[in-house]
Amino acid sequence: MNEGDSLPAITVMTPDGTPLALAAAPRPMVIYFYPKDDTSGCTREAQDFSALREEFAAAGVSVIGISKDSPKSHAKFIAKHDLTVSLASDEDGTACEAFGVWKEKSMYGRTYMGIERATFLFDTDGKLVGKWGKVRVKDHAQTVLDAALAL
Repeated sequence: MNEGDSLPAITVMTPDGTPLALAAAPRPMVIYFYPKDDTSGCTREAQDFSALREEFAAAGVSVIGISKDSPKSHAKFIAKHDLTVSLASDEDGTACEAFGVWKEKSMYGRTYMGIERATFLFDTDGKLVGKWGKVRVKDHAQTVLDAALAL
């Protein structure tokens, strides 16, 4: 996805199993992709976005975190860490492919396919106006909030 691209017409699942059509979700919106529930970086990122939930809401910006974890896994992750950020499941990888975050990764000399941590900011018209790839978690949620407030 490149700046100016439209929000793709993709459906993901909420933790309670309800389908969520991203193109019909409230905008402006932040969509962030993360590799796995309940891992240290992903937990910190979800907690950071949760801590800023009220500020995003006051700016009229919705935030959705997406991974390939199941809705059941998301529900446990939310309950375990008292998260307030919305999460959605992309078990079949359709959203990951559309956003270009399903990438070859390597760790300890082993290569594998996985989600590259990335964040996308869409304006009220559903146009991509901000994109962060290979995200480092520290201070990232605040950086995204600052960009959202500038809309």
